[in-house]
Amino acid sequence: MSTWISIAGYQLTNRLGFVILPWAILALDFVINLVIFTDSPAAGHGQPRYAGALASIYVILIITGAVSISVPLPFALALGVSRRSFYAGTALLALAVAAVYGLALTVLQLIERGTGGWGLNLHFFRVPYLLSGPWYLSWLTSFVGLALMLAWGMWFGIVYRRWNLAGLLTFIAIQVLALTAVLLIIGGAHDWHGVAHFFTTLTVGGLTGLLAALTVALLAGAYTTVRRLTV
Repeated sequence: MSTWISIAGYQLTNRLGFVILPWAILALDFVINLVIFTDSPAAGHGQPRYAGALASIYVILIITGAVSISVPLPFALALGVSRRSFYAGTALLALAVAAVYGLALTVLQLIERGTGGWGLNLHFFRVPYLLSGPWYLSWLTSFVGLALMLAWGMWFGIVYRRWNLAGLLTFIAIQVLALTAVLLIIGGAHDWHGVAHFFTTLTVGGLTGLLAALTVALLAGAYTTVRRLTV
């Protein structure tokens, strides 16, 4: 465990990827949306004004997860750190970052609620259905979503480190083909109504549970890949 914590501390020296870049881009998006909605007429009395820019921090964390593995791994292995310990320490940091950042997003959401959407009825940190419930559920959903993005990015980084760009493109293509196959199966069975019914009746807590299971699967897949990695 002490080795994992040391690896997590080493990873935090990359403040640009883990700290500065995600929040700088999110802050920039926030300011841009404030300016846009300040200068634009309201849609109607009391109507919420959704921004949709909160997704930027999730996208950035995919990149952060990939870089956290692909760049420092050779140096760590040269220092005698095992692949398993390096991965476990990075995964530990990813979960901690997701928990803290999820809490920060929840606090910002509470401030947004308390200020009437920053005085503009702006819903920047509130997302319909996903992040619009009690604070504890918003935190849990944010935490799982952020952890999912980091875990997904970490697997991308491991695949790139093992098979280079060709392997990474193949990995992406496999995921696209798998998604396409699922859509074709659903379409062939003419079961879109059943799929729509499932998701429209699914609670936020239920969706968060599904995303948590997917996060665990991604972490397990990445762990299996890193064990066979040669640098």
